[in-house]
Amino acid sequence: MNEKFRQALPIIETLKRHGHEAYFVGGAVRDFLLDRPIGDVDIATSALPQEVISLFPKTVPVGIEHGTVMVIYKGTSYEVTTFRTEGRYEDYRRPAEVTFVRSLEEDLKRRDFTMNAIAMNERGELIDPFGGKAALEKQLIETVGAAAERFSEDALRMMRALRFVSQLGFSLAVDTKQAIEQHGHLLEKIAIERITVEFEKMLCGPFVHQAFPLLIETNLFLYLPGLSEKKEPLAKMSAYQWRRLHDRIEAWALFVYLLDVDPHSFLRKWKLPNHVIRDVSVCLQGLTEIREKDDWTIDRLYRYGQKYMPLIETVRATLKDESAATDELAARLAALPIQERKQLAVNGNDVMAWFGRERGRWIAETLETIERAVLHGEVKNEKEAIKEWLLACNQKQEKNC
Repeated sequence: MNEKFRQALPIIETLKRHGHEAYFVGGAVRDFLLDRPIGDVDIATSALPQEVISLFPKTVPVGIEHGTVMVIYKGTSYEVTTFRTEGRYEDYRRPAEVTFVRSLEEDLKRRDFTMNAIAMNERGELIDPFGGKAALEKQLIETVGAAAERFSEDALRMMRALRFVSQLGFSLAVDTKQAIEQHGHLLEKIAIERITVEFEKMLCGPFVHQAFPLLIETNLFLYLPGLSEKKEPLAKMSAYQWRRLHDRIEAWALFVYLLDVDPHSFLRKWKLPNHVIRDVSVCLQGLTEIREKDDWTIDRLYRYGQKYMPLIETVRATLKDESAATDELAARLAALPIQERKQLAVNGNDVMAWFGRERGRWIAETLETIERAVLHGEVKNEKEAIKEWLLACNQKQEKNC
């Protein structure tokens, strides 16, 4: 048994010792069977929320109305959720009510996909009433029960299906894919923020090239922000090696670049955080400059720095289907006299003192002049050397006048 499950075993054992059923469930079991890295370990139990709280010294009632209690054991948090069934759904997303039950199978029946409806006991034995293990072996994403019902209950499950295609490289079961085609319009009922979370995970998946065609084949793209008129560029997305990308900024930058849209207005439709929109926009600006000139000059290296250079270079290399030169560029950047303005040996107060003038815009302009000169090796980054160079330049300018 995986170490993460072993660490959580005392919680299972405590619940069982007090007469309750308890099992590992969800994504951790799925990823264990796939030999993938395991994230959070979740537990399902026949114990009611108040019974769980009474058995453990450190708990947080994070979703007690839905039966979930966070149990903190040896510094690690575990979600312990009471077996439940769900009633009518509201807004195609949330159950209007939940009913606590004593049956594990009833609890597993409410889950989205068969691969996520597998439980495991403390001995590592599987409880798999809906054929989740077989689906994993077939590399198939299929719903628990009728796909149309599952997607009508929670429309976000359709985006989760494509996200799992991208993360796992699996295929959609025929009826699952057909149900997405028929119910894609229900995505319009879902909050953009929730759609964005799933879509971003899809973009960052190692098999996203398999998910892009499904966006078109199922017509889901028609109901995603800013994509209804982008069928043609979406159809070309799979031609690129997305797995070369390392994070969300690179993924969004490549996506927006290939769509050829304004990053600010487009990304705002997805309600992404301002800092993400800013970083993607800077990357796209740099990408456009580099691709037009096909050159990382000293000025561009300095301007985009260690924060943005690797992002821009990775996307550039992905577009050109060549190896990224990030290590070489990082070495060039490190060899520059300065990597950012705060490394200058002088500041605005020094400049004011040298010229005996009041504060004003001229200070920023002067510091920019110094910055360029130091960067290009016209003067050493030493206070006295800069003072001598700057005063000499000023005298030359006065004579020319």
